[in-house]
Amino acid sequence: MAKDLAKKIGYVYIDTGAMYRAVTLYSLRHGIITEQGIDEEALRNQMKKIRISFVFNPETGRPDTYLNGRCVEKKIRTMEVSNYVSPIATIGFVREAMVDQQREMGKAKGVVMDGRDIGTVVFPDAELKVFVTASAEVRAQRRFDELTAKGEECNFEEILFNVQERDRIDSTREIAPLKQAPDAIVLDNSQMTIPEQNEWLYNAYEKAASEA
Repeated sequence: MAKDLAKKIGYVYIDTGAMYRAVTLYSLRHGIITEQGIDEEALRNQMKKIRISFVFNPETGRPDTYLNGRCVEKKIRTMEVSNYVSPIATIGFVREAMVDQQREMGKAKGVVMDGRDIGTVVFPDAELKVFVTASAEVRAQRRFDELTAKGEECNFEEILFNVQERDRIDSTREIAPLKQAPDAIVLDNSQMTIPEQNEWLYNAYEKAASEA
């Protein structure tokens, strides 16, 4: 929904969740995440080596996530990354580094940014904040459909557990927890089609733009 709005109004789209997924992928590839857990000291020492950027893909009309100059858009969407992204995102120095990058990206405005702490931490003074929610079952089904459409084998119950666990971790973490900003507009899109939610968001954008 955020990607479609950015494309329609000519703004830059930034997926902050993809940034944490990219850090998670880097950690998996470099032995920072093991069966024993996350080696936070090793990750801290390597944070400066992690460079995340977004490059517009003309075929999809949307930006792809790049990790140290290589496209990782598909790799960061796997269940392996999903299983570890919330623990990585709770680490203070990781969030600090990502928030600094996000604020730098949004300095010039003209940005649609999505993530779990954008309206509360990254840009508390944003002109428009939307808190999007849906039931865990609906989100899990959407994720299941997305993965199976890509030809990946997946289990609905595993995905549902992952969604619920991520919500629990992100809502209870000490640093920048997932919560609704007091001035955010709430959108429950559980029963909405993609065109319906896109129209709802565009109308909210037009209203905010006219009042700016």
